[in-house]
Amino acid sequence: MPETNTVGLMYKVKDVVSTIGMPTLIIAAFWVLTLVGGYIVGISMSALLSDTIKRAGMNGILVLAMVPAIQSGTGPNFALPIGIVCGLFAMVCSIEAGVSGYAWFLLSFALTVPLAAVVGYGYGKLMNAVKGSEMTIATYTGFSVVALMCLAWLMIPFKNPKMGWFIGKGLRETIQLDAVGAAQILNNILAFEVGGIIIPTGLLLFFALFCVLVWLFFRSKMGIAISAGGINPMFAQATGLNIDKNRIYANVLSTVLGGLGIIVYSQSFGYAQLYTAPLMMAFPAVAAVLIGGATASRAKVSHAIIGVFLFQGLLTTALPVANEIFAGTDLSEIMRMIIQNGIILYALTQVKGGAR
Repeated sequence: MPETNTVGLMYKVKDVVSTIGMPTLIIAAFWVLTLVGGYIVGISMSALLSDTIKRAGMNGILVLAMVPAIQSGTGPNFALPIGIVCGLFAMVCSIEAGVSGYAWFLLSFALTVPLAAVVGYGYGKLMNAVKGSEMTIATYTGFSVVALMCLAWLMIPFKNPKMGWFIGKGLRETIQLDAVGAAQILNNILAFEVGGIIIPTGLLLFFALFCVLVWLFFRSKMGIAISAGGINPMFAQATGLNIDKNRIYANVLSTVLGGLGIIVYSQSFGYAQLYTAPLMMAFPAVAAVLIGGATASRAKVSHAIIGVFLFQGLLTTALPVANEIFAGTDLSEIMRMIIQNGIILYALTQVKGGAR
């Protein structure tokens, strides 16, 4: 009887690991250990948890942008910087228009959606032309667009003194959103404090709204068709679905979410960062959704929610703890790269057939 119970327990443990995913369990356990370590070395738990919640909210929509691309079969959207530069361009155009506060926020959203949709359509066409090598081509496409926009930030004749260099032409690398009354406007809506932990209610509700919208989209006819094409393209095509068109729609949605996500991120951060700042922003988003339990071929909204909290929580907690333990050193960037790229590497090695 004891042996039977032991075998049954082992099968239950395997089922839990299979359901949740090994990367998710490892990161969750590591996060708990770092929280304990932070408590031991005297770091404020309320500060760590407050920062975790804020960072999860500000990065949430960027992580959510991975879901449509993965579901369509094109894999994680390593070309997320394409959508991000659309959002940044909309933000600087809104500042140039002279609006501020909530009007700036709404105008930035209104400009981002059509711009990112057009760019996302072109990107979707590109992904259809390079089937089988999507993730590689997407990475270099994102890098190329960021490099091209570096020239645009210098050459486009914006006149607003809140954005330009004091001497010469072009936009500054970092634009303060305090100047237009847009810094943390979502964070401050209905914000409250519990036991020293600050809850940015507006930011979290906004992220939750987009999670619900994406979840509802994948319950619609088009969303189901996109998922079907990603799961089994040959069967979906045999049933009369236009796989290429659905992949384009999914990448349009992913690009639009990337553009809207950077607006939410920037207002929470308090700055809009141009030039090479968006270059590597796809990698934390990819790592987060993979940590949440997604693979390079399947993703859910729940994976984005779980992943962004785990990933940002681990980064927020582990980096100050490591710096406290190894006094006199700064391991924050090294640890971030190890955690982020290690998770991506592990997840991609679990995908059968390489990139797909």
